[in-house]
Amino acid sequence: MSSFGLSKKNTLGDRLIIGSVIVLALVMIAPVIWVIGLSLKDNSELMANMNSVFHGPYTLVNYLHIFGSSSVFRWVLNSVIVSGSVTIGILVLTSLAGYGFARLNFPFRNTIFIIVLLGLAIPEQAVLIARHQIFSEIGLHNTYYALILPGLSAPFGVFLMTQFFRAIPKEYDEAALLDNASRFKIFWKVLLPLTLPAQATLGIFTFLISWNDYFWPLITATRKEMYTLTVGIASSQTNFAQSEGLGFLMAQAVFASAPILIVYLFFQKYIVTAVSGSAEK
Repeated sequence: MSSFGLSKKNTLGDRLIIGSVIVLALVMIAPVIWVIGLSLKDNSELMANMNSVFHGPYTLVNYLHIFGSSSVFRWVLNSVIVSGSVTIGILVLTSLAGYGFARLNFPFRNTIFIIVLLGLAIPEQAVLIARHQIFSEIGLHNTYYALILPGLSAPFGVFLMTQFFRAIPKEYDEAALLDNASRFKIFWKVLLPLTLPAQATLGIFTFLISWNDYFWPLITATRKEMYTLTVGIASSQTNFAQSEGLGFLMAQAVFASAPILIVYLFFQKYIVTAVSGSAEK
């Protein structure tokens, strides 16, 4: 009888937890639904009554305006190039650095690792003026180099990969060394495949941060053809907010967010694996 009562309490508790999660999920997704609804409404209807978003008719005219602008595709291309390059660069550099700190012995290893971690305590705004002056002196503003190179600094990525490599048993290295494998072969063939969950997680968050970055691209990209999508959308809000309307701006926001959603849907299983702490699968 007591076990039945306990089971009933557990069932009620589970339902309360599930109900709370559903309510919180709806609260979190409500702004997204609101933005999508605004993007599907004609601007004249929104100007007459904002509540028209809750009922039809809906239209795709705002999205057609996006595809009718050649600048938007240039901005998307710039964002893809920058975000993709930063993501690949960080994965390569942090994987090599993480392997070195976790598996190799070299002078001042711990000191260098601490110096790298100190980068987490330095806000981007603290080095912004110096960075701007450096890129200005060497004439790299309005280039992909200026948009990509600052993003390759990733102390958190180095820390994450170091911890992940340390979690892998050293017996793998010893067995490979007995087979006369080189250090690079051990890294490339044996250990690196085991870090795929951590790399996928780091890659997704890096891509997300780089895609949504606004502050540095706003400073270094002053020519319209070098705008990333975030800067381009902001410039559209300034130039076309009155003529094109809120619906058009919301359609641009949805268009800019779509790649992030696609990337996450494809790699979400790796995020779950990494968060659960499974280094071997």
